Parts: sequence; C-alpha cells; structure tokens
Amino acid sequence: MTSRMRFPLRSSCAFAALLLIGVVLESSGATAQPQGQPYRIGVMNNAFVPGSPPVMGLRAGIKAEGLEEGRDVRFDVRSTGSDEKRAALLAAGLAKENPDVIVAIGENEARAAKAAAPQIPIVFTQVADPVAVGLVASVARPGGLLTGVSNLFTELVPKRLEMAKELMPNLRRVLFVYDAQDAASAAGARKAQETAPSLKLNVVVRPVRTQEEAVRELKTASSRDVLLAPATLNLNIVELILNLNLYAVAPAIFASSFWVQAGGVASYGSDYYAENVQAARLVVRILRGARPADLPVEGANKLELALNRKTLQALGVTIPTALAVRADRVFEGIGE
Repeated sequence: MTSRMRFPLRSSCAFAALLLIGVVLESSGATAQPQGQPYRIGVMNNAFVPGSPPVMGLRAGIKAEGLEEGRDVRFDVRSTGSDEKRAALLAAGLAKENPDVIVAIGENEARAAKAAAPQIPIVFTQVADPVAVGLVASVARPGGLLTGVSNLFTELVPKRLEMAKELMPNLRRVLFVYDAQDAASAAGARKAQETAPSLKLNVVVRPVRTQEEAVRELKTASSRDVLLAPATLNLNIVELILNLNLYAVAPAIFASSFWVQAGGVASYGSDYYAENVQAARLVVRILRGARPADLPVEGANKLELALNRKTLQALGVTIPTALAVRADRVFEGIGE
C-alpha cells in the first residue's frame, strides 16, 4: 500500500506545480512567443508612405530596447493616408493576421484598430486627448487593452496662443476651424477660449461638418488674424490652412513642425519621431508581459518649437529675437 501511494503523491505535486506556473504566467500577462519566432508588430500608419518619421522612430525605439528586426520582431506596416474609411479597412485586415501588438499612429487609426482588434494590445501615438475621444478610461488607469503616448494637443494650446501673440504683438483675433465631430479639437477650442482673456485675444471657434463649410470659414481670415490648426486631419482642414500660409493669406500655428517644414508659419508640439521612440518602450513592455491596462498613458516627452522664416517674411512678420533663440528649428524655406 505504501509503495502504491507514493506515485500518486508525486504526480499530484507535479500537476500542482504546473498549475502554479500557469497561474503565474497568466497573471503576469506574459506573451507566448513560439520558440525562435519573432514577435509580430502591426503598425497602422497615418501617413501615405511606410517610411514616415513616426514609423522610423518606432523602429529606432524598438532597436534601442534591444530587439532586432528580423531576429526578434517583424513589422507589418499599413499606411492609411489619414483616411478614416481606409483605416477601418486596413485595421480589419491587420487584425486577421493576429499580431502580438498593434501600434496605431493617429486618432482615426487607433479607433479603427480598437474596433477591429478588441483582443489585441494596442499602443497609440499622435492622439491629442485619448480620454476625450474614448480610447481609454483615464490617463492613469487606461483599462482594457489600449495605452500609448498623447501629443498633449490640448495642454499646449495656451503656449501656441502665447507664441502667436509674441509673433504678432497687435494680434486680436484667432480663428479656430475644426471638424464638429473631432472631440480632441473641441477640447482644444475650450482651452483656447479659457486662455484668451489673459492674452487679450478674441478666439473665434467655428466647428464645421463639411469641407465646403471649412473653406467658407477660413476665407474670413486675413493677415491680421492667426489661424489655430486643429488636432486631427479631419476634413483636410490642416492642409487648407497650410495653403493659406503658402499664399501669404493668413498666418497659422500648427501642432507639429512637419507642417512648418512644408511652409507653415510656426508650431509648438510633439516631435513625431521622438514620440514613437517613446512609444516603443511601451510596446516592448507589453511584448515582455505587461498589461496595457497597467501602463499609464504618457505625455510626449520631447516638444519642439519651429518657425519658418520665409513664410513669416512673406506675411510681413519678423521673428522676435527672444523667440528665435528659443526655437528648436528655424526653416529658411519650404520642404527643407
């Protein structure tokens, strides 16, 4: 009897140990990776080309974390061109490939990924206000399977208005045209109106529902006004504003130096490349077992002030010395 009882006891202990290991792995959120197989990172890219600065930043960030492309990770980049319908289509296709994590660059891309891949961890970037747009429950406790890096659009609106006033001391009117369905820009508009009295500015807010409405409102601007670019690329409003800069109709303040390099007057906001280097750390933590719900949303940790001297000169504006000294980038022309 004694000898027959010892074997079942050993089996029970071994089985219990295996169960314990399984519980520990599950609670840690560890990602199961087939031996010798690289992790798969799906990328929803809001640019037109896969080699955009955000994607390059992501690749550099992943490498800096010690993961080599080809050996440790494999990227599947899908470029949406910031088209909402295309984003939904590409997200559905990406979800079928079942990547280990999806990086969504842009608000529309993050929403599309969340809808198409509810069981896959998602790290977003270039999102102005992830709480306002419904991506996460809160910044500190995202909940669910999403976390990421916010570009702090709303928080930086006062700084953009201060910069506009510094460029044009006699400025009185700021025009903010944005898509009425863009919750992030709506939050930015409220922040602008809260800030306006202290700067003695009149912030005129114009939510629109069509591109035709946007054009009509933007046509009311003159070289004495400043346009505040919205948080998203909806209705092509940012490009419409850029054209007003290129034709020296009205100066505008953007959220990214990308638009200043293309001919915009000035910007203050997140560096797209650095923002995605930062997000790469979150991606790697998830690949190594962390749960997105336990990773607070981060604010972009590298901000830059950019000016375009040629566009400002065309509008008859001289860059104040104090502002030029603080600028991280001063473009002497267009497309540098």
